[in-house]
Amino acid sequence: MNGIREPGAAPHWPAPVAAGPVRASLRLPGSKSMTNRALVLAALADGPSIVTNPLRARDTLLMAEALTALGASLEDDPAEWRVSPGWTTSDARVNVGNAGTVMRFVPPVAALTDAAVEFHGDPRASQRPIGPIIDGLRQIGAVIDDGGRGAIPFTVRGTGSLAGGVVTVDASASSQFVSGLLLAAPRYDKGLEVRHRGPRAPSAPHIAMTVQMLRDAGADVETAAQDTSGGPAGESAWPDTWIVRPGVIGSGKISVEADLVNSAPFLAAALVTGGTVTILGWPATTSQPAGLILDMFTRMGAACELTAGGLTVTGSGAISGITADLSDVSEISPVLTALAALADSPSVLTGIGHQRLQETDRLAALAREINALGGSVTELADGLRIHPGPLRARGVFASYDDHRLVMAAAVLGLAVPGVEVENAATVGKTFPEFTGLWAAMLATQESAP
Repeated sequence: MNGIREPGAAPHWPAPVAAGPVRASLRLPGSKSMTNRALVLAALADGPSIVTNPLRARDTLLMAEALTALGASLEDDPAEWRVSPGWTTSDARVNVGNAGTVMRFVPPVAALTDAAVEFHGDPRASQRPIGPIIDGLRQIGAVIDDGGRGAIPFTVRGTGSLAGGVVTVDASASSQFVSGLLLAAPRYDKGLEVRHRGPRAPSAPHIAMTVQMLRDAGADVETAAQDTSGGPAGESAWPDTWIVRPGVIGSGKISVEADLVNSAPFLAAALVTGGTVTILGWPATTSQPAGLILDMFTRMGAACELTAGGLTVTGSGAISGITADLSDVSEISPVLTALAALADSPSVLTGIGHQRLQETDRLAALAREINALGGSVTELADGLRIHPGPLRARGVFASYDDHRLVMAAAVLGLAVPGVEVENAATVGKTFPEFTGLWAAMLATQESAP
């Protein structure tokens, strides 16, 4: 798959140690979240579309292959993907790998085909939550065979259309349950009203991204929130009801921004080394959680400056511990946990209980691996408590086939000599260029005095 390694045995990667402050400027690849949403919208559009600056990584290639299996066609150009919609009438198989966006965004599209579409994936995929998508589609007339498991593998038996209507889901395990239903909703006969009922959905900015991209494609989307007056202090006013009216998804050009979540380890490098990192092309306005990302790094001691050329982050060499709710930016929690283990005071990171259901149980994995370095990380019901202390390498840092664990290990390796990362190639899930770009960043560092 374009040279990207599948999860499995691979040589250990020696995470480079920083010899001094980094002084680097770099450009990040395209956003995985935006690329996969763009591909779905393009496959459902009223004509051919061009997706510019797409991310080429395992998750996005799996999405492209899935939509091709459903009948769309895709032409690959170095700078863009040209997508033409189409529908298969033959039975199809979709490999979701271990990609949450594929397993949750593609079934609502498969329900529109006139075919039986079987979904399968990596062993971990069968352990990740998918039930709310299956249940939601059944509420509006889809026929899905899952043997009562509410898990992969399952088969969507499309009939060429779907009625739509009102769907009630519990999206507290993943905001992708909402996004997956919304993306296909304009093509349903009656559109869709999605109501989230349950504990607060994590990563709410990603639902806002879905809504914005739908609107940019011409969809009529309305959002609403329950009255939270008198609720717990600080309770978010994010929407919990979304209404998408039936209509056309417009074709055209969809531009994919740089992946700001993947900036986290590089921003962390500025803090750990007391250096400066500039992310070229950082958008001035975005539906990605840019403000939340920068707020966390600022609280931990970074100075952030956004200019016309990009974002520059500078560290003093001191890292402050924080108490933070990461509900809306949980994807950076592994990197923040690594930073917290190197800080000068304790940290408590909450709002990330759902991270137990990601590519691996990230809370258990982070606690296990950092504690093996001599750290003190304690699992909480909804997060982690980190007490920093001296760390030293004591063997291999396991990645658990999780790209975010590789990034956390890289940050730790800046300050802890001898960190050997197991199967670092699994970072190709969302960032195939990571280790090369990491080495290039460190090649710019100043020598220690």
